[in-house]
Amino acid sequence: MRTLADWLEACRSVHGHLCAGQVLGVRMSLLGCREVGIPDPESPAHRKSLVAWVEIDRCAADAVSTVTGCRLGKRTLKFADYGIQAATFLNTQTGRAVRVVAREDSRQAAARYFPDEENPRAQQFQAYEVMPESELFDVEAVRVDLPPEEQPGHPSRRAVCAACGVRVNAGREVVVSGGHPLCRPCAGGAYFRDLTGAGRPAR
Repeated sequence: MRTLADWLEACRSVHGHLCAGQVLGVRMSLLGCREVGIPDPESPAHRKSLVAWVEIDRCAADAVSTVTGCRLGKRTLKFADYGIQAATFLNTQTGRAVRVVAREDSRQAAARYFPDEENPRAQQFQAYEVMPESELFDVEAVRVDLPPEEQPGHPSRRAVCAACGVRVNAGREVVVSGGHPLCRPCAGGAYFRDLTGAGRPAR
């Protein structure tokens, strides 16, 4: 099994640099995997049993993906945009899940470990490598219901948007009156604006 230093080097390769958030993400992942009965997240058998949710789009998210092997493209990495330095780990074979949340007071605690380090970021980076998990994280057992449309593998169902004709996978369509399915952009839920002026005409 890899050491913490090994995992951090792997994160540097994926993320492009190392920071305190990466250290938190690695240790959060190792703790979460262990708590759900996956002591070695690199084991091929275990990787097929693991789904992870990240709650923030910051450095720690890349660390979680690196350690767990969970990926958006494999449908094993989920993003809940809560803005919280936290991740949930689910063992799909046993149903056991834990949510690991970074403690807000860990920054203040870091100062006790390296009081002579004047740079707060460097202080946190060094401290997070050696601080006890109990000072870094709160862990809570949770229940995560993973419906068929959220599970890894091929989409459980597909629909065709009645307005623009695109294919919508895995239950992401919006069903309007009359039972017609729409993609989310056509249903008014787009994150973008159409600049062509043509709108989204029905086909």
